[in-house]
Amino acid sequence: MPVQALKNFLDQNGVKYAVISHSPAFTAQEIAAKAHISGKELAKTVIVKVDDRLAMAVLPASYKVDLRELRQAIGFGRVEIAKEEEFRSRFPECDLGAMPPFGNLYGMDVYVADSLVEDEEIAFNAGSFTELIQLAYSDFERLVRPKVLHFAARV
Repeated sequence: MPVQALKNFLDQNGVKYAVISHSPAFTAQEIAAKAHISGKELAKTVIVKVDDRLAMAVLPASYKVDLRELRQAIGFGRVEIAKEEEFRSRFPECDLGAMPPFGNLYGMDVYVADSLVEDEEIAFNAGSFTELIQLAYSDFERLVRPKVLHFAARV
């Protein structure tokens, strides 16, 4: 979903948001620094396989996915980080690794780390390595309806 399609979706749902442009950056921590946002408020999207189904794990940039905790929290037998070739075709208009955390638009479950819920606002990649969207966490939760779980550990 290119940035414009995401903006249209947010506009249609009455969401106030800001677009933050920054020079190209590829790691979540680097993006946070270039965009002058706390690593805790920048949400990164990690694609995981949950018993062979793709899903999104969304967590602060300054954290990492604890697969054991995620497996226990959702109660599935197998949880692993998906390989790029397994999900690349799901996000044709996005830079690989810059997918927005709107799994509902891609037919994917979304699991959000409980540590991200503490933030009033979150920012996330908007399909590219040069633009972020920042909005109220409550709007994100209303639109995506993620499952909030404990699965993130500080880096």
